[in-house]
Amino acid sequence: MRLLTNKRLIIFLTMLAVYAFYSLAFGATGTEAGESEGGHGASPVMDILLELIVILLAAKLGGDLFERFKAPSVLGELIFGIIIGNLHLVGFDGFEPFKHNITLEILSEIGVIILLFEVGLESTVKEMMKVGMASFMVAIFGVIAPFFLGWGVAILFIPDHSIYVHIFIGATLTATSVGITARVLRDIGKINTKEAKIILGAAVIDDILGLVILAVVTGIITAAASGSTDGISSGAVLWIIAKAVLFIVGAVVIGGFVLPRFFKFGFRLKGQGVLLSFSLLVCFLLAYLAGEVGLAPIVGAFAAGLIMEEVFYKDFTDRGEHQLEELIKPISVFLVPIFFVRMGMMVDLTTFTDTKILGFAAVLTVAAILGKQVCSLAIFDKKVNRFAIGLGMIPRGEVGLIFASIGAKLMYNNEPVIVASTYSAVVIMVILTTLVTPPVLMISLLRGDKKKQAAAASANKK
Repeated sequence: MRLLTNKRLIIFLTMLAVYAFYSLAFGATGTEAGESEGGHGASPVMDILLELIVILLAAKLGGDLFERFKAPSVLGELIFGIIIGNLHLVGFDGFEPFKHNITLEILSEIGVIILLFEVGLESTVKEMMKVGMASFMVAIFGVIAPFFLGWGVAILFIPDHSIYVHIFIGATLTATSVGITARVLRDIGKINTKEAKIILGAAVIDDILGLVILAVVTGIITAAASGSTDGISSGAVLWIIAKAVLFIVGAVVIGGFVLPRFFKFGFRLKGQGVLLSFSLLVCFLLAYLAGEVGLAPIVGAFAAGLIMEEVFYKDFTDRGEHQLEELIKPISVFLVPIFFVRMGMMVDLTTFTDTKILGFAAVLTVAAILGKQVCSLAIFDKKVNRFAIGLGMIPRGEVGLIFASIGAKLMYNNEPVIVASTYSAVVIMVILTTLVTPPVLMISLLRGDKKKQAAAASANKK
């Protein structure tokens, strides 16, 4: 099987050659304005255009490569980002300014907001109510066990770091990447099985609980970093939890009253793109409000997608406009890969020469996998493939990367909560849990079918 066509390889090598020539020819003759922006002598707009060319090309080539191996394309984007970010190790520094460009960072942050908005759109409050107690219990078990296992592993491998760092490592293990598991279930025709409904319902609840934990942990660390003595009291922790829960519940309740009227007003407006613009207004407004009350903006973006019921904007679709998911997709295709490639670029491969970091990554991965297997203890129906449910909850994917990126920006004692070496260990955990899930989940579900068929055949003989 050919990994890349000749045309793709030629395009990629040509882009690298052009950029190398550009860096050599113009890198040393930049104007003061260009140098102050971290560029190569061109205007800031020219810098960002060049960076987008390289990043989008790398994202598509990386995604193509991993898709050919039936692996999630997000891993290709991440790994190609790691390659770009570490070319300085072989003497090429042309991509180093990419890591410090504020415009690129802002675009990647908006990409995360759009990504969580999409995740929220894939679920509705009504669907969550239908999944029942089984999914809720699976989600609870699937958050508590990984959190404490991750906390314990962090204490074991980085004991000299603060307790807040240990807690944040535990938080990165809580959420599940619902998109990766959903894709596997769809590919093998199991999306409508009872196991699939429990997994997907639990994964959505899991994400909400993970975001609440993230809000609590970041709130505690921020309060502690500011020197507030009561910032880490039990009352303060309860207030942060209440704030996160109230925000999501409030968005659901208020959104149910406000959004129908909001979209009815939008329906009266002339011009194109009203549905998309009004939907983005809701997304950005809730993301902004979440940030203002001390939560991560992604919590607001997820809540915006969750409350966006199709019935609210039915007037638009009735007159022939595309579904909201179709409208938001082109924006996502542009912005989300920027986030993943940039997250890969922030990985320092020199940290992998430290066997302690590799050991930390390995044990963290084991904790991430075992923590989700505890989910099976919440299933009491013997007809359900409990092992498959635990496997379906394993992948951390984009959610783990989002948590890591937030930790890398969160400061405590004048250093990031997630330092370069810890960030590398988390990225390895994300890659491994995302790679291992599709094959093992497929094997478990198909093997479960064979057992059911064998049991049915045995019963018929009797």
